[in-house]
Amino acid sequence: MTRLHPERGNTDMAGYIKRFAARFGINDIQPSARLSNTRRALAMAEFARDQMRLDIFRSRVMDAYWKEGANIEDDDILHKLAITSGLDPGSALAATSNQVYLQRIDQTRRDYKKLQVGGIPAFIFPAETVEGCQPYPVIVEAATNSGATRKT
Repeated sequence: MTRLHPERGNTDMAGYIKRFAARFGINDIQPSARLSNTRRALAMAEFARDQMRLDIFRSRVMDAYWKEGANIEDDDILHKLAITSGLDPGSALAATSNQVYLQRIDQTRRDYKKLQVGGIPAFIFPAETVEGCQPYPVIVEAATNSGATRKT
């Protein structure tokens, strides 16, 4: 299993995140001072998935959190994200406490726990699991080790 975690004893998490992102050419990151509970945003993402708006919603949430340092637990922020993603904001906010969407998140968490996956994103291949934001060659190697071949 490939894992990438912050350096041990690193108390400057924002600095670590900026350095890590820079390895991928991302230099405009502004990490939040606090780690958000993403459960409600994930429920809204499930709603966005059902509305065929997941990609735009995911992109907006990532920008809000990583580039703007927004609190993605806040109703006003979630409301704005819904609007900019082309979602009905009332329905999207209601989704954040809808048991259907929350159960999807909980089931995914249980499935990952059974597989002993603790990081996101996670790529699960037959031969190995790649956790966390990894360089493309690491993912290609894991896929190749599992028997995948590159399409030409």
